[in-house]
Amino acid sequence: MRVLLIGSGGREHALAWRLAASDKCDALYCAPGNPGIASVAECVPIEILDIAGLTKFAKDKSIDLVVVGGEPPLVAGITDEMNKVGIRVFGPSKAAAQLEGSKGFTKDLCSKYDIPTAGYGRFTEVKKAEEFIRKTGAPIVVKADGLAAGKGVIIAQSVDEAISAAKDMLSGNAFGAAGAEIVVEEYLDGEELSFFALTDGKTVVPFTSAQDHKRVGDGDVGPNTGGMGAYSPAHMMSNDLQQKIMQRIVLPTVRGMESDGNAFSGVLFAGIMVVKGDPYLIEYNARFGDPETQPMLLRLQNDLLEVLDACASKTLGKLPPLQFSPNIALAVVMAAKGYPASYAKGTTINGLDAADNLQGVKVFHAGTAQNDSGQIVANGGRVLTVTASAPTVTQAQKLAYDAVDKIEWKDGFCRRDIGWRAVKAEKAKAA
Repeated sequence: MRVLLIGSGGREHALAWRLAASDKCDALYCAPGNPGIASVAECVPIEILDIAGLTKFAKDKSIDLVVVGGEPPLVAGITDEMNKVGIRVFGPSKAAAQLEGSKGFTKDLCSKYDIPTAGYGRFTEVKKAEEFIRKTGAPIVVKADGLAAGKGVIIAQSVDEAISAAKDMLSGNAFGAAGAEIVVEEYLDGEELSFFALTDGKTVVPFTSAQDHKRVGDGDVGPNTGGMGAYSPAHMMSNDLQQKIMQRIVLPTVRGMESDGNAFSGVLFAGIMVVKGDPYLIEYNARFGDPETQPMLLRLQNDLLEVLDACASKTLGKLPPLQFSPNIALAVVMAAKGYPASYAKGTTINGLDAADNLQGVKVFHAGTAQNDSGQIVANGGRVLTVTASAPTVTQAQKLAYDAVDKIEWKDGFCRRDIGWRAVKAEKAKAA
């Protein structure tokens, strides 16, 4: 098979690494890619939203399968355009990608099909949003309806903070067009996890779980980011909880989308809040998560290309069950100092091979580039994902930070507590 992967981050490096390892992969291209991806794929300089350019490239290169990494091309309709010229895509149609493209769309679907989620309101006017906020009280959650790169959510601790956030979003100051409509919802008090399921539109199979760390600082403090690290599986995941998530949330979503004429194919990434043992949907993403993908793919034992192609070709029901290593995999994001606010680009990174050569470690490139001297330099906010696998989360955490400490990058930083909830739970269990 000839494969085109779209994206340039750590998630795409992990996908490329596993796709290239497949016996079925004859050629792998990535647009636009990064220096890490270039070690396993041919990178082509086409931007992720140049849908006409990507479609032409896929036709010219006789691509069999397109794998879309991030959400912008999906929401823009890349799957529909590729399908028109007979090319299979792992990822939903434009209509189905609304599950991520519009938080209001998803909340309305939950309401229609009795999918457990927080109570909510949709607003385009500040006055009505303010009335809802005052009536509901704080803490309360204010979300931009559209795509905001994982940052369009404010958990307000006071009514005044929530009203201020609503005004900021609806004025266009905070998230531009993404905040032209907002969703305001009740605060759910529980523990969050990420759950992934694959579907070809009819067959639905659980993938695995992870727990992300969104805030920039140790102890979950500071502003929200695209994710500072993750581990898989989530420490509180059990067969019972997985059954509840599948039966109450994922399956009704897939059936509802099909019933409404928006059949969803690809990966459903459900943000789940577990409240007293019961799962509630926070939001959906229509693609694999970053950084969750990196540790999850360290654990996957199946042929990734075979699995993704089965989703795209509507043959998921014919595949053998998915198998994952019993090991814990843990990923630490190394970011440029200043992230998620302004940060410098072009700073030099050394020691990557020393980290990558540790047994059980894989370093994924995210925001990297090569300078004229051939050195790896930082070229984004989240720059590397240092990922390690070991029998326990405590061991995986230690191994990941051993690898981080081999990387020489004075202009970078990371959280030093990724997996802290799981480590705490593991120690309590052992006590």
